[in-house]
Amino acid sequence: MFVKDLNDCEIFTAGDGTILRELLHPGKADLKLRYSLAYAVLPVGLTSLPHRLKTSEVYYILKGQGLMSINEETAQVFPGQAVYIPPDAIQFIKSTGDQPLEFLCIVDPAWRREDEEVFDASFNNQ
Repeated sequence: MFVKDLNDCEIFTAGDGTILRELLHPGKADLKLRYSLAYAVLPVGLTSLPHRLKTSEVYYILKGQGLMSINEETAQVFPGQAVYIPPDAIQFIKSTGDQPLEFLCIVDPAWRREDEEVFDASFNNQ
């Protein structure tokens, strides 16, 4: 049995500026998975950098609230909601509540640095 405790996961800042802890990744443990699973936190008022992945991604909102942007669409997101992000979509999220936005990120196939392109913050204003 494989069990990974969130508190045992290394905390790091992702390329898009979110604070991540990677729970499951087939490249980092002997797991027969196609996907990777990470826990993300975005402090109140901050926005992740625009980025796109060659793969699909799902955000599952745990706490807080946010404003999710995917390509030209924007929607409020709340705890208990899942957001599907198609491959090659430009995405970013803003933490709009009164507490940090916490969410799970599922990337399928598993996240790889070479599959992600991150843009600078000025991209949001174009």
